[in-house]
Amino acid sequence: MASPEQDLAPALDKDGVRLTVDDALATVTLTNPAKRNAQSPALWRALAEAGRLLPGSVRVVVLRGEGKSFSAGLDRQMFTPEGIPGEPTFIDLARRDDAGIDATIAEYQEAFTWWRRTDIVSIAAVQGHAIGAGFQLALGCDLRVVADDVQFAMRETSLGLVPDLTGTHPLVGLVGYARALEICVTGRFVGAEEAVSSGLASLAVPAGELDGAVRDLAAAIMAAPRDAVVETKALLRGALDRTYEEQRSAERAAQARRLRDLAGLGE
Repeated sequence: MASPEQDLAPALDKDGVRLTVDDALATVTLTNPAKRNAQSPALWRALAEAGRLLPGSVRVVVLRGEGKSFSAGLDRQMFTPEGIPGEPTFIDLARRDDAGIDATIAEYQEAFTWWRRTDIVSIAAVQGHAIGAGFQLALGCDLRVVADDVQFAMRETSLGLVPDLTGTHPLVGLVGYARALEICVTGRFVGAEEAVSSGLASLAVPAGELDGAVRDLAAAIMAAPRDAVVETKALLRGALDRTYEEQRSAERAAQARRLRDLAGLGE
């Protein structure tokens, strides 16, 4: 798959993560196709840094993976007794008290949370395998466009663990509790057709058309006024936590702000 940002100077390029910015469009690319973009704490720190480096001009962030797989999940070396040099092993982590475990996982989760900021819209372009941490990273984005060869799977439960990289909340919101439970506890693959029909993905296209489809979606988002997109995203993000009457009130308040801004009467 050709890189859409290959002619741009990267703002970040380390530990399997590259960030490029083209005015209002940023692209975050996982750059270790030889290991199917396997994830490690270093990669998570680089992803979190990419979020902090986004300039204020960015409206849409595309997340993609080089090679045949979006991300096949955790680096298998993390499951070995020796782990990854310089990083805590699972045994090291288990020996910490609850506060220590909580703090470490919270740090890892930072790589998965900034994609839902209200000032941007994030799109995951997903091909091939998106397993475990790879699935959860795709779930961290607002939208997912998938290739027809996509294979989502949540394998943590099969390994005696739980999904802990922020994927459970969006998964339940997208496909419902019963299907989310079944996907997680069986560890089965979810293909492109089911991903679209269940609401997990917005669109499925042939693998060779994935980058183009994502660029078209990004362009359509950027064609709308930025402030209206930001307000709409915030309105929809909060809808499930509000009552019907609270949502009605939130709509009125948001529209009042938009009307004042359009009339040049904003604060």
